[in-house]
Amino acid sequence: MTPREFLRVYSYDKRMVTGGHVPSDPLTIERGDKIGVVLLNLGGPDRLEDVAPFLYNLFMDPAIIDIPVGRTLRHWLSRLIATTRAKKVGKDYEVIGGGSPINRLTREQAKALEARLNRTYAAGQDVSFHTYIAMRYWHPFTEEAAAQMQRDGITKVVLLPLYPQYSKTTTGASFVYWWALEQAGEIPRWPLTSVFEYAANPKYIQAISERIDEALQRFPHRVRDRVHLVFSAHGTPLKEMKERRDPYCCLVHSTVDRVMAHRRHDRPYHVAFQSKVGPAEWLTPSTPDQLKTLAEEGHTAVLIVPVAFVTDHIETAFELDVEVREEAAEFGIKHYEVTSGLNCHPLFIEALAEAVVAQLHLPAPFEAAGGDGSPSPHSYPLKPLNRLPRFPAQQRCTRCHQCERITEARCWTPPDAAPNTPVTPPTATPQSSNT
Repeated sequence: MTPREFLRVYSYDKRMVTGGHVPSDPLTIERGDKIGVVLLNLGGPDRLEDVAPFLYNLFMDPAIIDIPVGRTLRHWLSRLIATTRAKKVGKDYEVIGGGSPINRLTREQAKALEARLNRTYAAGQDVSFHTYIAMRYWHPFTEEAAAQMQRDGITKVVLLPLYPQYSKTTTGASFVYWWALEQAGEIPRWPLTSVFEYAANPKYIQAISERIDEALQRFPHRVRDRVHLVFSAHGTPLKEMKERRDPYCCLVHSTVDRVMAHRRHDRPYHVAFQSKVGPAEWLTPSTPDQLKTLAEEGHTAVLIVPVAFVTDHIETAFELDVEVREEAAEFGIKHYEVTSGLNCHPLFIEALAEAVVAQLHLPAPFEAAGGDGSPSPHSYPLKPLNRLPRFPAQQRCTRCHQCERITEARCWTPPDAAPNTPVTPPTATPQSSNT
């Protein structure tokens, strides 16, 4: 389906913020099933000559960028913007190697996840897991993944977004595109389930915390105790939250809240948003603005945590590690580091596997595994995600200054095993808990 064809069938409705374009009820698996796990991601240009068509595909998607113009005008406008921006963006990609690392890293994640699922959950079930990649704006596209799944004889499907926090502009964009392809008969209608969010999965939270610990070692010992954490998430237009009730902002803050609870609020922290494009008002504060504020307050050591990204790509490897680094130095931040992406962190791969299996009724019981992959008394039962309780709203102290209290993340662990977040974190400044 071409971007222009998708424009003809797309129209915004509430399913964009609820994930309702695809089923989310648990899927019953039978012996002999071949389960296709489709990893949904943004994608990125492999080579410099791919930059312009990649940008065109992105700007043509009404689910991610609202342009109040007709389909024909949008086509020409997107071509113009893509061609113009490709000159600058191409130079950015040159700095990080001439293409996006997201495709390679996602392939590595898919391979690790497939091995983990088959090793841990397929044993004795007479089923097999097979992973596929469906990028939204560059190869391999959803159609390519579906074609390969047909050739492989897949019988059941799980859609797994590589976006831990749901947004209509990310997971929603992939879900509605899958639905559109089904409606047009361009891909088969497999028995299907999907993962909405896993923003507070304990293993995902621990993986982020471990990346923080790794990055803190790069600071001189004398300043390590004075490092502020700035959790940087991709921004969205403010109207997505205010008017459309997109849960993304709440889920990002839920993740940060869980990370800091896991770390026992060991240092001051802040939440900011990056990658703003266009004139519309976006979620605030922006990452550069937050750094400027910290510098003005006399803080000189900052660790950026790209909390909503699970693979290194242009927005981490260039925007945060090069562009924002230069801005931070101009503001007076002397010590600046960025955590590496989760990529194939073993705990993150386990979190993805749990998200998949939670949505399946497998033929036989299985023994849950702990954080190191071995049976553990601290393991928690995997339940369908829409049957998990949400964290109590009053427990979350990490909120944006415009918080609409739209939702809370699902709680994976039993209530008595989930640590409570104190109302006022002992080491967090008022700005940290309210920005």
